[in-house]
Amino acid sequence: MKTNKEILREYKKALYVIDMVKGFANIGPMHDKKIADTIPEQQKLIKKFIQENQMVSFIKDTHRKNAIEFKNFPEHCLIGSKEAELVDALMPYEKNAIIYEKNSTSAFVLPEMLRDLENLTNLTEIVGCGCCTDICVLNFLIPLKNYFNQINREVSIFAVKQGIETYDSPSHHREEYNNMAYKLMSQAGIILVENMEELEDHEKILMK
Repeated sequence: MKTNKEILREYKKALYVIDMVKGFANIGPMHDKKIADTIPEQQKLIKKFIQENQMVSFIKDTHRKNAIEFKNFPEHCLIGSKEAELVDALMPYEKNAIIYEKNSTSAFVLPEMLRDLENLTNLTEIVGCGCCTDICVLNFLIPLKNYFNQINREVSIFAVKQGIETYDSPSHHREEYNNMAYKLMSQAGIILVENMEELEDHEKILMK
């Protein structure tokens, strides 16, 4: 039987589905129904990666009761709660995916994330989707790009816009924060694509 390290070394592509839990898509003080609208595009991406025998990963907001983050955001996605569960439509894919549970807005700082990145030695492409655009997606993909720049590895990082969304509130205007996040990601070298079809067009160019 192959070890986890050996399995990771076989992957050339990795899909990270960020924070598609019920506490953001369905229920709780942080949820927004627009986030749930991204699920069909995420399903397309997941099926593509499974068909290609590439890596699928779910990052899940999973907070302790006394999480320091709650000084900045309402209490949400507590360990063991419904809010911390993956949305129903994506649950069938969970058992065969790599799962990361985080207690902050950035999965990049998880020790197990850094360990696995060191073992993904043949990785040439990363695709990100999920929520929220300007918080957890941004705080994962930009450090990820910086990481590969630091070690001087050419890894293309994509953000699929139809699979990404943020919430709307009186002090947090969806369109404004989406646009800000996409501008910052683009400046960092992350490739923005509208959907899976545009992603595949880019992949064809990279293969030439």
